[in-house]
Amino acid sequence: MTSKFTLKVRTYECDGYNHVNNANYLNYLEQARYEFLKDINFDYKSFVAEGCGLYIAKIEIEYKKPAFVDDEIVIESRPLKKGAVSGVIEQKITRGKEEIAFARVTWASVDASGRPAKLPALYDLAGLHPYGANP
Repeated sequence: MTSKFTLKVRTYECDGYNHVNNANYLNYLEQARYEFLKDINFDYKSFVAEGCGLYIAKIEIEYKKPAFVDDEIVIESRPLKKGAVSGVIEQKITRGKEEIAFARVTWASVDASGRPAKLPALYDLAGLHPYGANP
């Protein structure tokens, strides 16, 4: 499952070099991951209300080309790996056919005490697994 999220770069996201400041890519990627969860029917609000959480353990970003104000960029998110309590989502940011950035985001599921825990069965959806099926 690949989810696509499109946005337009806003003026205040750009730095003194007139391109998107690298820190803003974290916000773009986060919003795209939230949209990815919605696309696979992951009920994030209920998940959090039950005391669970999805924490980001690591983000690796490769910046390839700058993005500029008013650029329309697309962020594609797809599951790359799924373990017992964690997974990796791959995210690619493009402008037209140009790849702007590429990220690998490692997430972990936690229980109400903040300790690593398996996703409850209701939330261990096929869309979180690279091949679309949970084992």
